[in-house]
Amino acid sequence: MEPSEAILSLDSGLTGLPGYALRRAANTMMAELARRLAALDLRISDSAVLQVVGERQDMTSSDIGKVLDIQRANMPALLDRLEAAGLVRREPIDRKSQAIVLTRRGIEMLAEVRRVLMAFEEDLMARIPARHRPHFLPALRALMD
Repeated sequence: MEPSEAILSLDSGLTGLPGYALRRAANTMMAELARRLAALDLRISDSAVLQVVGERQDMTSSDIGKVLDIQRANMPALLDRLEAAGLVRREPIDRKSQAIVLTRRGIEMLAEVRRVLMAFEEDLMARIPARHRPHFLPALRALMD
């Protein structure tokens, strides 16, 4: 057996494991989303921050991190990158806190992000057999509870 055949054989056995299959599917789809967002010069985390900030004008860095499950230590670099790109700015809420808000360019970029995400979501669902589509999201949500 050739080494590549052995690897394929091993992988084939693993694909029968739900956790492995879920991880592989998630990795495949997230790589595709990353490729599409790269055309906008954004990462997946960047687009997630833009979406969250676009919903509320009073979110602090800490709030955003909690909503998106991003470690506190990673938030400054992420926000600095978005600020340097002119997509967000910081506005004082009180003496201690600053809100992260979208700039005009950020609002325009959010519209582009939403367009990319809608196309991605439609393509993702199209890959799932029609009879499974109604159960797909509920099944994923059950894993998150």
